Amino acid sequence: MEARKLAQMIDHTLLAPEATMADVERLCAEAVELQVGAICISPSLLPIAKGALPSSINVAAVVGFPSGAHSPETKAVEAKQACDHGANEIDMVVNLAFVSNSNWDAVTSEVATVRAAISANVVLKVIIESALWTDQQIIAVCSAAVLGGANFVKTSTGFHKSGGASLAAVRLMRKTVGNSIGVKASGGIRTYADAIAMIEAGANRIGASASRAILAEAQ
Repeated sequence: MEARKLAQMIDHTLLAPEATMADVERLCAEAVELQVGAICISPSLLPIAKGALPSSINVAAVVGFPSGAHSPETKAVEAKQACDHGANEIDMVVNLAFVSNSNWDAVTSEVATVRAAISANVVLKVIIESALWTDQQIIAVCSAAVLGGANFVKTSTGFHKSGGASLAAVRLMRKTVGNSIGVKASGGIRTYADAIAMIEAGANRIGASASRAILAEAQ
């Protein structure tokens, strides 16, 4: 895959808890240079400086990050505030206890609560921490998230001890949601080969902090 096409599939990510506004400025400059599709940052780092990004590069903010153990109402407020401050994509972490307890109605309800708090044209991605779950749980949580209004299902935060994205999880997630819903692979994707393997498995978005290295290999 040519570098320009791959770049458009990358969410250039900065989620270190100690990240500063100066770090975001550098992230934005890299995003423009690399021509990625989006940046992904913590909501406390919004709004970004005026003129730092062209309208062609989307701004994603994480919600309920990284544990997912926030109330649905808290996630909804966080998502709305992020959008009010310039985000046009939201990456929310599902409540992992709901998945562990097979409480699929609660998953659908919390996704729907966040969906209702933001504009219909905001892309909502739901992070499921796929490395934690059995195939049956992955199928069920993805189905519940889509029912609640998710536009994407996403593998991982990159912060959980269970690990990040796997090819098997991405394949299963794609099979579960079909072609009308996006699949974002994130967590441990550091090379061009990693990114291409995830895309071939069914991902149409890649979350990565190693975007420069990935795209340099694509040249």
